[in-house]
Amino acid sequence: MTPGARVAATMDLLDAITGQPERPADGVANAFFRARRFIGGGDRRAVSDRTWGILRRYGQLTWWLDRTRHPDRSARALVAADLMLQDGLTLQQLEAMFDGGSYRPAPLDDGERRALRQMEGHSLPHPDQPDWVRLNVQEWIAPHLKEAYGEAWGREIAALDTPPPVDLRVNRLKATVEEARAALHREGIETEPMRYARDGLRLKRRLSIVTGQAFQDGLVEIQDEGSQLVAQLVDAQPGMQVADYCAGAGGKTLAIAAGMANKGRVVAMDVLENRLDRSAQRLRRAGAHNVERRALGGDNAKWLKRQKESFDRVLVDAPCTGTGTWRRNPDGRWTLQPRDLEELVPKQAAILDAAARLVKPGGGLVYATCSVLPAEDERQVEAFLGRHPEFALVPPTDLGLPAETAAGLYLRLSPLKHRTDGFFAAAMVRK
Repeated sequence: MTPGARVAATMDLLDAITGQPERPADGVANAFFRARRFIGGGDRRAVSDRTWGILRRYGQLTWWLDRTRHPDRSARALVAADLMLQDGLTLQQLEAMFDGGSYRPAPLDDGERRALRQMEGHSLPHPDQPDWVRLNVQEWIAPHLKEAYGEAWGREIAALDTPPPVDLRVNRLKATVEEARAALHREGIETEPMRYARDGLRLKRRLSIVTGQAFQDGLVEIQDEGSQLVAQLVDAQPGMQVADYCAGAGGKTLAIAAGMANKGRVVAMDVLENRLDRSAQRLRRAGAHNVERRALGGDNAKWLKRQKESFDRVLVDAPCTGTGTWRRNPDGRWTLQPRDLEELVPKQAAILDAAARLVKPGGGLVYATCSVLPAEDERQVEAFLGRHPEFALVPPTDLGLPAETAAGLYLRLSPLKHRTDGFFAAAMVRK
């Protein structure tokens, strides 16, 4: 593809993502490229990198569009501004791409040209930008982030702008860490052991592994190191009865089952049955035979009542704002609205109360989110303990997690300190 054609494709992909805010950006991108198989691998990476970069820099880019009174905030405007402010192109170079040629964007009009001329010679940062613009977040969420991180909030949020590594969890049901690493090496995939997760490997460079033999044989699963540590915090042992209350597609379910060596019972639960259905193939590939799937509600409502105080461990990986995953899903920082947080907090509390009924005396309850906001994390747990004095916190270090991953009595992870997604978890015991 010519540079102009790549620019046009980037505009089309951005339009597709912003036109479907209810769908994850990576899902939209996958569908976009499946429908355009003529776009080669190198061009696909270039278009994806530019698109994800614009989503990360959206706050500063729109600030410049407003400052220069650009006619609109379209994908076309964002791409043009990014090329000038991020890449340092001149207006003349930009016009060479926007020439209306085959598969290239239409020529710039007078309004666009006037705004872009004011950007020429500048870069994205500007002294007049407020902190929330400089850090590419919405103004309303900045106080929540300051509460979470204090004076270091700027560096923490900047770390969420960095592209994430590819993290793998070795499936102990099929291989040791050393065996899996050797198998990947034979495929030309170089890895290094993780800093904290005991079964983790991190790719030395980003590439796809899903068509490789090691992945297809179930030796490894793609899973962020932070997610692996949450599963470790459950401390599920062989022979136990374990409930994964919000199992989703089953990433943590698989890690728990592997840690139990297929001995005992894991029940994967979710309100959306189609999510559980998607986990079936992963369970088969991993050789996890001690997992059963149950949709919450409907026909299983009576069954759930009969399970009161019958589980040794219960994991609640609660639905949340996903603010800790912004480096993977940069569109989330712009689609999230105040009402989302307002609706999620009471929902999380209700889910936690319901799941707590399943924990037997002496059993463990783990509450986790991929959010960095205290309203969903520490304050949620404090409110739960106020309602349920029969539960008490257990320090992560008592469950074998490294001291540097703990923030007091909680597990709190961040890209800046731990090179993981932003995760929060609290382990509790029923007295």
